[in-house]
Amino acid sequence: MKVLTRFVTSAAEPRQFPPAGAPEIAFLGRSNVGKSSLINSLVGSKIAKTSNTPGRTQTINFFQVRRPGKPQPDFVFADLPGYGYARVPKEITAQWAQFINPYLEKRESLALCLALVDVTIPPQELDLKLLEWLGHIGRNFLVVATKADRISGNQLRTSLQKLGEQLHVAADRMVAFSAKTRVGHDELWGAIKVAAGVEDPGAHNVAQTG
Repeated sequence: MKVLTRFVTSAAEPRQFPPAGAPEIAFLGRSNVGKSSLINSLVGSKIAKTSNTPGRTQTINFFQVRRPGKPQPDFVFADLPGYGYARVPKEITAQWAQFINPYLEKRESLALCLALVDVTIPPQELDLKLLEWLGHIGRNFLVVATKADRISGNQLRTSLQKLGEQLHVAADRMVAFSAKTRVGHDELWGAIKVAAGVEDPGAHNVAQTG
């Protein structure tokens, strides 16, 4: 069973958000942490644009994900701008708060926030602040430790444990992930399905856009 995806819209202010409907999964993280690669790996198609230049995403990009034959999407992926990239002009990052904060704080259909952190480097202060804020506003979140293919098995477990301690996050709220080797692929899809209340979207199979 294949999963179909469709780009919905890009939003740079709250009035541009699509009507709330299917459960939404938000992808957050520092610039160059691998958000677009993770999304593309999950759905098996290049729906999110990747770039060697950090800070290129400057809007919230919404994508529908559904099973073939289903008239409505099972859930919606929301790709948020990466934070912490110094070359993004301050006037742009100042504008981000005007639509990112309302989205994370007030979006009724937001079911899960995936906070991406590079497992190969120590977490940054902005990562800690993001998780603290998500906890403060009562959002359901999961930490996704990206680029897991760069660390061997035993070292990966140690790195995950240390990362959890540094972020003050329990082990059951963390998933190691690699877009290259698909480590954590099924586990992450499982968490998304639970949060969205979808029994089995068949998302672990190869997907196509449509």
